[in-house]
Amino acid sequence: MAAVLKNRKPWSRDGGVRTRSRRVAVKARVVKLNPQSGSVRGRQFVSAKAVDAHLRYLQRDGVTKDGERGQVYSAGRDAEDGRAFVERGREDRHQFRFIVSAEEGVELPDHRATTRDLMKQMEADLGTRLDWVAVDHHNTGHPHTHIIVRGVTDDGRTLNIAGDYIAYGIRERASEVLTRELGRQTEQDVSRGLEREVDADRFTRLDRMLLAEQRSRNEFADLRPDRDVLESLRLNRALLIQRARKLERMGLAAEVEPGRWTVSSKAEFVLRELGERGDIIKTMHRALDREGLAGTRSVVGYVLHREKMSEPIVGRVLDKGLAGDEMGERVRLVVDGVDGRVHHIEMDPARAEDIHRGMIVAAGAGEAGPRASDRNILAVAGQEGIYRPATHLEQAVGTVERLGGDPAAYVRSHVRRLEALRRAGHVERI
Repeated sequence: MAAVLKNRKPWSRDGGVRTRSRRVAVKARVVKLNPQSGSVRGRQFVSAKAVDAHLRYLQRDGVTKDGERGQVYSAGRDAEDGRAFVERGREDRHQFRFIVSAEEGVELPDHRATTRDLMKQMEADLGTRLDWVAVDHHNTGHPHTHIIVRGVTDDGRTLNIAGDYIAYGIRERASEVLTRELGRQTEQDVSRGLEREVDADRFTRLDRMLLAEQRSRNEFADLRPDRDVLESLRLNRALLIQRARKLERMGLAAEVEPGRWTVSSKAEFVLRELGERGDIIKTMHRALDREGLAGTRSVVGYVLHREKMSEPIVGRVLDKGLAGDEMGERVRLVVDGVDGRVHHIEMDPARAEDIHRGMIVAAGAGEAGPRASDRNILAVAGQEGIYRPATHLEQAVGTVERLGGDPAAYVRSHVRRLEALRRAGHVERI
């Protein structure tokens, strides 16, 4: 089935007019949850706690078409209980995560109805009812839907989905649903959409067409009007030339002679990086706008650290959510720093577990080796090798109070450090 869907031709002629199906992008990830006997060594498994947090982040970051807070929904309910869904899947071996983004998603009247139609078709293809929840995100220029599917069939067996169906089948089924709702696109419709991509600072369909043309000729993208080229290139020749000139200004393409272009092998990587950076900047601006600070923080003061920080950062947390493409567990923080800059930081979820919006935090590249808290824990554990919070509190109360601190909070910080060490396999909780 997946092979048939993969090889469908999008374009057709109807009464002399050339039209095509609607385009949909689908990202997919299979998340391993519970290791079974004989599991492959080195394979990463996601904890139930992380699964619960992932869904909460999706809901919190979700925004409806009317600008309301995001809501988890399912096949039969507009307001689904996300916690109950996570609880049902505690013992599942895996779950499937999808992001479905229609090319003209802003035109859809009801994303929930579209998602439900897609999931019904998937159930028919897979021969089983699916237990799933979804959240719509309308807070960007490209509306999209996050769908989480439990890895079980309706009779309780493990659900396995063929790789080809994940890679091609779901995308084609989503295209069918979207085309039924919005109708097929004419060549003029497609060209109007491409016009918006000419000056985009991201990887676009025009770039993909230029690179495909270059690969087909083994050296150049030939845009001369007297050349025999694919119909899509002929129809969009003017737009492709405009895009090539944009890439030339960016140092990613060169016109070797009139009408013949060579595109850098680094173009796709650089453009995708620019697109990701642009998405991050939009996220930072939304966080500032929510706090009424957008007008007082210049974009030149936005700093993207990813996973590495070269200097300490102190500031107030303005935003917390899923990092990257929102498919994994990594967390982002937007911090309004005391240095007058706004920082975007990505980190492991365990490190961000106790951080919330409004908190004052300090972050930076720490030294390798034991922390001060590790040394304190070892001192309290002594020869016996057992750390007791009550013992630590007795020892620390006088010193901490003289410094104006909270002894109980001080001990709790050491317990949190022990939990992190336990997850890393260094200590055991009794």
